[in-house]
Amino acid sequence: MSARKRPRMEWEDWPRDRLLDLRIRDLGLRLEGTWLEERVDALYRELARRDIALRPHCWLSDEWFSPRNVPGIAIPFYLAHPRLVRLERSMVLEAEGSSVADCMRILRHEAGHAIQHGYRLHRRAGYQRLFGKSSTKYPASYRPNPTSRRYVQHLRAYYAQAHPDEDFAETFAVWMQPRARWRKRYEGWPALRKLEYVDALMEELGGTRPPVRSRERVAPISQLGATLREYYDEKRAFYAVDYPSTYDHELCRVFSNAPRHVNRELAARFITRNAKEIRALVARWTGESEFTIDQLLQDMIARSRLLKLRVPGGEGQVLLDFAGMLAVRSVHFLYRRRESIPL
Repeated sequence: MSARKRPRMEWEDWPRDRLLDLRIRDLGLRLEGTWLEERVDALYRELARRDIALRPHCWLSDEWFSPRNVPGIAIPFYLAHPRLVRLERSMVLEAEGSSVADCMRILRHEAGHAIQHGYRLHRRAGYQRLFGKSSTKYPASYRPNPTSRRYVQHLRAYYAQAHPDEDFAETFAVWMQPRARWRKRYEGWPALRKLEYVDALMEELGGTRPPVRSRERVAPISQLGATLREYYDEKRAFYAVDYPSTYDHELCRVFSNAPRHVNRELAARFITRNAKEIRALVARWTGESEFTIDQLLQDMIARSRLLKLRVPGGEGQVLLDFAGMLAVRSVHFLYRRRESIPL
């Protein structure tokens, strides 16, 4: 919303430390009247065009999720105000769903979960045959196979590979695109069978009301008693990593401490100067969070400084070589996900 239409909050201009000590439930946020309401309405129009009767109810919570047996969608509270989006980025370097395109991408995914819950699709034999059993325990971590053609590719980190329910939600989100687009995109892929199944299933359900009509709101913002500081302490700990403390071999393949390069830029300064671009590249390649990548970057900066490494060649090539090495390191990290069906 524009600043003219958005109600002004008392805490908008508070210093960050003061804001961090405010409880989330005391922010006074509502989904109604924000740009998020417009995105939810856009999702409803997309569902209507496909003759899907279910309209997932939406509410503000602490993250993106769709609770089991509830045909609804929780949306992270920070998206309801630009000051909180900026705070999110400053604390974890990104704000998932903060652009119109990203928000719609995630809403389509969560709508897949909501429709699964509303119509109890996971009980169907065809669902279980193609996607697996919904009762499968969510793993603490997973290693995706980037070359697999058994899964569609929608959200980052090859998220369809995390769990059968995520596979369905991702397939549904891709199915929401025009039929000609996904048929061409996935031609020859085993994942096309899943898309065709969803296509036939949605046609079968066309216009029918879901048997599960709960309007429950799990963990609504009104119940979030943690302060913003506590929220981010927990979130940063969740994305924390325990990488090895030295990367000498990898760093020395990209940079150099040979005497002939003594007048070249220090590697630590080079990495620091290009950190934002490197984080974005590696996040796009691997799907890992920028916060996690940044922790590895800081370790590598410290090690490069200790080894007195310098940039041996052209900046563009060295940047790509370093980002590629960092991506390989990041892929070795197990992507961690909680059991509450987060994004």
